[in-house]
Amino acid sequence: MKTGLWKGLLRDDFDLASIDFSNIKPPVQILLMGSAAQLTGPKIKTVFVEDLPPEEAAKVAPEPSGLNNLGNTCYLNSVVQCLRAVPVFRSALEINKNATPASGTQNSGSRLLLNTLQDTFHKLDSTTDAVSPTTFVMSTKMAFPQFAQTGPQGQPQQQDAEEFYSGLLTVASSELENQSIIQQAFAKHGYSISEDDMKKMNIQNLIDAVFGIEMEETYTCDELESMDVAGSGDDGMDVDKEPPVVRHDLHRKLVCNIQGGSDASSQTNVSHIMEGISLALNGKVEKRSDVLGRNAIWTRKQRISRLPPVLAVQFGRFYWKETPDSQDHSGVKCKIMKPVAFNGILDVYEFCSDALQKILKKSRDKALKEEEDRITKKLKGEDTTEDVKDASMEAEESMDEELKAALALSMADGDENEQLEKPGPGLPSEFQGKYELFAVVTHKGRDADGGHYMGWVKAEHQSGLSKITDTEEDNEDWFCFDDDEVSPCKTEDVLKLKGGGDWHMSYMNFYRAKK
Repeated sequence: MKTGLWKGLLRDDFDLASIDFSNIKPPVQILLMGSAAQLTGPKIKTVFVEDLPPEEAAKVAPEPSGLNNLGNTCYLNSVVQCLRAVPVFRSALEINKNATPASGTQNSGSRLLLNTLQDTFHKLDSTTDAVSPTTFVMSTKMAFPQFAQTGPQGQPQQQDAEEFYSGLLTVASSELENQSIIQQAFAKHGYSISEDDMKKMNIQNLIDAVFGIEMEETYTCDELESMDVAGSGDDGMDVDKEPPVVRHDLHRKLVCNIQGGSDASSQTNVSHIMEGISLALNGKVEKRSDVLGRNAIWTRKQRISRLPPVLAVQFGRFYWKETPDSQDHSGVKCKIMKPVAFNGILDVYEFCSDALQKILKKSRDKALKEEEDRITKKLKGEDTTEDVKDASMEAEESMDEELKAALALSMADGDENEQLEKPGPGLPSEFQGKYELFAVVTHKGRDADGGHYMGWVKAEHQSGLSKITDTEEDNEDWFCFDDDEVSPCKTEDVLKLKGGGDWHMSYMNFYRAKK
C-alpha cells in the first residue's frame, strides 16, 4: 500500500479518494478499524403512529376523540364525554350488551339506548378522528321524545344537559338490574360487592351502586318546640312534641343552591360550592301537623347516609321566573350568572349523618395520626421509614379494634344500622369522605334554552404534577371537549369555570372517591 497511509496515527482529515492505486497490484488489502461483531439492526423496530391500526393508534394519541355536533347536540356530547370517564359504568354497559337479553327486551327502547351508547364509547376508543353519534342520538330521541323537538325553521332545539343526564340514568337503572352484572362490573376494577352488601345497602341496580346517594331526611315542627296547652288541664302540662318525621330517599346527585334561599328574608350570599350544598340540604317547609291539626312550618334537614363511588353535583343555575304581566308567555327560564367557586377536592364529611360520620372518622383519625407521626419524626431528623411503618401498623390495629367495637354497638342498636359496616359500595379501603374532581359540564351563554355546552375531563395519564401558584391544588392535565374539537388544558383552567361572566361556567361537576 502507499507509504504514509498508516504510521500508527489515524488522521481525521484522511481522504480515501486521495490514494493512487495505479501502482498497487491486486488484490488490494485494506485494514478496517472497528468491531468484528456482526452488524445488526435495532433490537426494537421503530413503528410510526401512521402505520398502526386505528385502535392501537387511538391508545397512544396525544388527545382523545371528540363527537360531531349533529344539530344542537352539544348537551349530549358533553355528558357522554364525562360518563366515558366512569369505568364501572362502561364495564356494565359492555357486559349487558354481551348478555342474553330477557324475553321481549331485545329491541326495547331502553336496551337500544344503552347499546348505542356502548357502541359510541367503543368508537371513541377506536379512532383518532371525531365520531358521529348518529345512532345514539336517534335512540335518545326515541327514548325521550321531548329531545326531538324542533324550532320554527325545523332545526333541532337545544336541550338541557342535566335533564339528559338524569333521563339516561333513569333508563339505565331499569335495564341494569341484574346482580351478576353489578358484581362483574365492580370486580373488573378491583372492588368486591357481595349480594349481602347489596341487600344491606338496598342497592337495586348498577346506577344506584355507582351514582346513588342515600339521604336521611328529618322534619321537625318549629311551632311545637316549646308550647304549653292553655286550659287543657289543672296542672298545665306541656303539650307532647310532634315526633320528628324521618324518611330515607335515594338521590343521584347533590344540588348546589346558588340563589341564596327561597325567600328574601333567608337570602344567603353563596360564593362556594360547600355553601350551596349546605343550603340545599337544609330549609323550611310547610306541612300538616297532626298535633296542631293544621299546617305548620317545619325544619327540613337532609344528611347523607350512604356514599357512592361517583358523586355528581348540579349547580342550580337555571330557574323558572313567572311573568304574570306578559301576554305572550306565563314565564321564562332564566340563568344565574353569579360566580360560585369550587376546588379539586370535595370533602362531604359535614354533610353525612351521625352514623356515617362515625365510620368515616375512623379512617380520618388514623390518617391524621400517621401524618402527625411523620411530621414529628421528620422534625427530629430521625430516619422514619421503619418507625412510621411500625406506627402505622399499630395505629391500624388500634383503629380496627375501635371500629369493631363501634360496629358491634351499632349492631346492638337494631337491624337498621347494619348497612353502616361500609360507607358505600365500591369505595376505597379507609375512605375518608373526600372526592376528587374528574369531569365538568359547562354552559356558555345567557339564554337557558340556547347557548353551548362543553365537557372537561381529567386526563387518564398525567405528564408530571406541579402546584397551582399560591395554592395546594395539583395542576393536573385535562382535556376540553368542544364537540369534535379537543384541546389540552390544566386544572387551573378548570377551576376558573366558576361563572360570573360570559365565559363557560360549571353546570355539573363529577367527583370520584379519592384513594
